[in-house]
Amino acid sequence: MIRLAILAVVVLSFASLAGAIAAERPNFVVIIGDDLSPDDLGCYGNNGIRTPNIDRLASAGLRFDNAFLTCSSCSPSRSSIMTGRYPHQTGAAELHQPLPAEQIIFPQLLNAMGYFTGVAGKWHLGPNARKGFDKILGGKESGAEEWLTLLRDRPKDKPFFLWLASIDPHRDYKRGTLDPPHKAADTKVPPFLPDNEATRNDLAMYYDEIGRLDKNVGAVLAELEKQKVAEETIVVFLADNGRPFPRCKTTVYDSGIRTPLLIRWPGKIKAGETRQQLVSSIDLSSTIFDLAGIKPGPSFLSESFAKVLTDPQAKGRDAIFAEHNWHDYQAHERAVRTDRFLYIRNSFPELTCSPPADAVRSPTYQKMIELEAAGKLAVEQRGCFVAPRTKEELYDVVSDPHQLKNLAGDAAHEKALADLRQRLDRWIEATKDQVPAKPTPDKYDRKTGKAPSP
Repeated sequence: MIRLAILAVVVLSFASLAGAIAAERPNFVVIIGDDLSPDDLGCYGNNGIRTPNIDRLASAGLRFDNAFLTCSSCSPSRSSIMTGRYPHQTGAAELHQPLPAEQIIFPQLLNAMGYFTGVAGKWHLGPNARKGFDKILGGKESGAEEWLTLLRDRPKDKPFFLWLASIDPHRDYKRGTLDPPHKAADTKVPPFLPDNEATRNDLAMYYDEIGRLDKNVGAVLAELEKQKVAEETIVVFLADNGRPFPRCKTTVYDSGIRTPLLIRWPGKIKAGETRQQLVSSIDLSSTIFDLAGIKPGPSFLSESFAKVLTDPQAKGRDAIFAEHNWHDYQAHERAVRTDRFLYIRNSFPELTCSPPADAVRSPTYQKMIELEAAGKLAVEQRGCFVAPRTKEELYDVVSDPHQLKNLAGDAAHEKALADLRQRLDRWIEATKDQVPAKPTPDKYDRKTGKAPSP
C-alpha cells in the first residue's frame, strides 16, 4: 500500500509537470530479442550469420560491447528492465512469476507524462504490468506479427514508447523459418560446446530465427522512415538473455548475461561508434527517463548511462551484478563482473549447472550427454555435468573471455578474489538479497528435460 501511495504521488506530480516538458520529446522504440547472444550477430563479428538490418542499425548508431543483464532468464530479466530493480527486488525473481501489483514499471511514468505506450509481441510480465500500456497486441510464431500495426495505429499527436518483444530466437526450432536457411558449416561454435553435426545443425536453425528477427527489425526501421519520425525516435535493440544452449541461457557467465545493446538517435548519437564501458540492463529505465527529461520515481534503483551515449570518455559502472534463480531447475547463483574479472558464488554447489529444459531437450545437449557417457567430452565442455561444483568461481575475462579457467584457488589472484567477495557481500546487503530457505525444486528431469509423469 505504501508503494501504491508513492506511485499515486509520483504520477500526479509528473502529470502536473507534463505541460512544462518541452514538446519535442523523443520517441522510443525498444526491440527485445528472446534468447540472443551478441556473438551471434554480424555487427559483433559473426561472419557466418545474415543480420543486415541489425548491422545497419549498429552502423547508424552506437554499439555497446560490455552491456550486461541482471539475469539470464526471460521473465525475471524483463521485469528487472521494466522496474529498474534487480530480479530479487521485484517479487518476480523466478521464471513465469508475474510482477506484483505494487511494482512500478517505467512505461507507467512515461504514460503519465503524455507518452502513448504500447507493447506488441511476447508478454512475459503478468497481468499487473498491463496498467503501464495504452495498447497491448500479441504475437504468433515470431512475436513480431503486430509490430507494424502498433506503429501505424498509434496516435499521431503524442510522443510514443513502444516495446516490441520478439519470440525469436527462442526454442523450439523448425526448418523453413528462413529462405535460404543458414548452413551448418557457417555457424560459429563456442569452445564450451562440442563441434559436431548435432551442434552445428542446431545452431543453424537458431541462426535462422535470428535472421527472421533481423527482417522484422528492418521492417520497423523502414516504417519509421516512411512515417518521417526516424529523426526524433531513439531505437534500442537488446536481448533478455543469452542463446538457449548449454552454458549460456540461465548462467551468469558472459554467454548468459552479456547482451547486444544498440542505440540509434540520428543527429544526437554519433553513428558507427562503440563503447567499452560497463552498463547494466537495470539502467535502461533511468536512461530513458533522462533522455525524455523525466525524473524517475523513488522505486527505480537504476543509474542513467545517458552521458555515455554522446561522450566516449563518460564513466560507466565499476561493476555489474547478476543473479540466477529458479528456471525449470533449482538454482541460486550470484555474480559480480568488472572489466577484468568475473566472480560467481554458487549457493547450491551440489547441483549441476544444467541448462534450461528446452535446451536439455535439444539435439546439442542430448549429443553431449552421449559424449559425456563415453568419456569423449573435452574438459571445457563438461561444466554442465560436474557435481559438486566449486562454491566460488573467478575468471580473468580479458585473458579468458569464455570463462573456462577457474582462478578461485589460485594464490596469485587472492587479492582480486577477496575484493570481489566484499563487493558481492555489500551488494547482497544493500539489495536485501538472501538464499531461499525452501528453494523451488526441479520441475523437469535434468537429463531428458521432461516433466515426471503424474
